[in-house]
Amino acid sequence: MKILAVDTATPASSVAIGEDGQLRGLSVNVDRRGHVKFLVPAIDFCLAQAQWRARDIDLVAVDVGPGPYTGLRSGIATAQAFAAAIGAPMVTVSSLTTIALRAATGHRRIWSVVDMRRGQIAVAPFALLPGGVAPDGDPEVVRPDEFKAILECEGIDLLIVGDWQSLPAEMWTGLQRVRRGRPRFPSAETILEIAAMKERSGATLGPDDVRPVYMREPDVQINWESFRSEGAWPQ
Repeated sequence: MKILAVDTATPASSVAIGEDGQLRGLSVNVDRRGHVKFLVPAIDFCLAQAQWRARDIDLVAVDVGPGPYTGLRSGIATAQAFAAAIGAPMVTVSSLTTIALRAATGHRRIWSVVDMRRGQIAVAPFALLPGGVAPDGDPEVVRPDEFKAILECEGIDLLIVGDWQSLPAEMWTGLQRVRRGRPRFPSAETILEIAAMKERSGATLGPDDVRPVYMREPDVQINWESFRSEGAWPQ
């Protein structure tokens, strides 16, 4: 199965394509304001790397958040437009899950962090499983001081991954059982792996059924219908 994955939930936009567990093309750009201009050229670049046409894609996967509104909606709209143009099904993934899946830890409970800006972060806990992770609580949007209070109540060894660099340095004072690690941002390469598992379980959607996970009111509005009418890929 040939999969296209799109991620714009954080400043690190990425596009990846793969087949049967093998990465065939990857493009990454770290620019909190550059999601829109990056996406279509990145998709075309990855298709060229694999020597595929748009119609060769069997499944389109997209990160639906949480994340800042502008970048997130750009990626979702572009993925929807691509899938609709070629008649491909879609799967959705969480930015928090994508980050946690690539966390390097042997035994620590994982907390995944996405910077939502305006002094807020989205966080979620994950438990380790053989070969992966599983959600171990509900995601929520909190202030850094609220997150510190949550970590202080855990009482076990923890690993914080995601964009913890965006948090105040003083937040980590006194958190003796907390370590910080990678990755900082989600990646479309990891989404390929999640997408293949979701497709096997039958968790596919039509393009019009894909919904973002904002977890708060959006900062701005984007006319995503304009993406769908650009005609960048064959009908």
